Amino acid sequence: MSSTLFRTKKVEQSILDTEEPEHALKKSLSALDLTVFGVGVIIGTGIFVLTGTVAKNNAGPAVALAFVVAGVVCALAALCYAEFASTVPVAGSAYTFSYASLGELPAWIIGWDLVLEFALGTAVVAVGWSGYIASLLDNAGWQLPAALSGREGADGFGFDILAAALVLVLTAILVVGMKLSARVTSVVVAIKVTVVVVVIVAGAFFIDGKNYEPFIPEAQPVDAGAGLQSPLIQLIFGWAPSNFGVMGIFTAASVVFFAFIGFDVVATAAEETRNPQRDMPRGILGSLIICTTLYVAVAIVVTGMQHYSELSVDAPLADAFKATGHPWYAGFISFGAAVGLTSVCMILLLGQTRVFFAMSRDGLLPRFFSRVHPRFKTPHRPTILLGVVIAILAGFTSLSELAELVNIGTLFAFVVVAIGVIILRRTRPELPRSFRTPLVPFLPIVSVLASLWLMLNLPAETWLRFGIWMVIGAAVYFAYGRSHSRLGRHEETTIDGGANPPRGEAP
Repeated sequence: MSSTLFRTKKVEQSILDTEEPEHALKKSLSALDLTVFGVGVIIGTGIFVLTGTVAKNNAGPAVALAFVVAGVVCALAALCYAEFASTVPVAGSAYTFSYASLGELPAWIIGWDLVLEFALGTAVVAVGWSGYIASLLDNAGWQLPAALSGREGADGFGFDILAAALVLVLTAILVVGMKLSARVTSVVVAIKVTVVVVVIVAGAFFIDGKNYEPFIPEAQPVDAGAGLQSPLIQLIFGWAPSNFGVMGIFTAASVVFFAFIGFDVVATAAEETRNPQRDMPRGILGSLIICTTLYVAVAIVVTGMQHYSELSVDAPLADAFKATGHPWYAGFISFGAAVGLTSVCMILLLGQTRVFFAMSRDGLLPRFFSRVHPRFKTPHRPTILLGVVIAILAGFTSLSELAELVNIGTLFAFVVVAIGVIILRRTRPELPRSFRTPLVPFLPIVSVLASLWLMLNLPAETWLRFGIWMVIGAAVYFAYGRSHSRLGRHEETTIDGGANPPRGEAP
């Protein structure tokens, strides 16, 4: 039984499956499109909120160094993703990579994990977008009925009509085609990056050098806590991270790391890229470099405009402009955040539909969902299904407590991809690799350790919820996926009758 659970799907067969007319996605994306997708999903409200919050609570002005540390951790994972995406240019990202290196059960687990990550991520972002839009409407004197404003603070029935509407509109755009999605994303990202650059340039004129003293504040130990709300590392070892000081930079890095989540979504579009061997590494690494640069610049500006101890928690960057006598920028920043979240939501939804599509094409989910639209050549069925489900989820659910599941899911994917690079180098050294992760196995091992360290800093409650989701996923796999796997069915056909597989069936 164990041999069937860890059967791998050959890279050549994964690529061959993409050529089936009914299951083939249209190749229309360039390196620029991929970079735009990456920037579009990484830069969200974190750049406007998280920078100041972490500076005040964890690192002071040295939060800029924390972004560098977090960027390096992400770069380790990005190098592994770049090798896989250029070697196995197939939809599904970490799911497809795992199927080629670790086996079917690990691939299912990571696919199930990504479905949760992207679904919750899309819903959380949609709810956040709704909050910004509602605030802008309120400033204009327009207010939605309480029953249509969401579950937060609702008395009785509450449905977030704005969040649900956003998801449904983006679902329609994704159904029509990837090129249209790329064009919409390009416009949104251009607006978002312009807002960020304007904030950086304008804020630079209000910097007071005295606010950088001390650049690395004196360390302050944190008492170890107890209970499910405490980080897992505290419950296991009784160790609590310190704030400020040199170790405070690493504590801050474990927090600001989550502002980088999203570059891995770029890998889900590998199959729809015209030249994935060349363009996937450029898109993944290029978007990460751009976003790290912008994050560090914003961190330097916000801690220079206002002393870190005086920064607000809710809207530090906007309030820093107010403190310098320029309140107009607060509304400008809110506008940028609202526009920016549109692209984040779209690209997360895009990533989830591609993972779902790839799992369906392999038979681990119903094959009904792996047929593409005859005109648009997009996976319209899973896109519509997931879009409706997420719209309902975003409309009816308060998701603040579940947001951290997105983080643990992403880190888990990082670990699997890094291990997969090492395994595939050993099992298939002859595969053509247009991009090679340097210093294998050292660099992937460091990536695994860095991701595990950040996972240990997440609350134990998040680990518990994640474990429950994984148990449900295992049950679904053994009840349906294992018996319907195309790879498994062909193995049975080969053993029983020795027949040659039809085109598209896994050898």
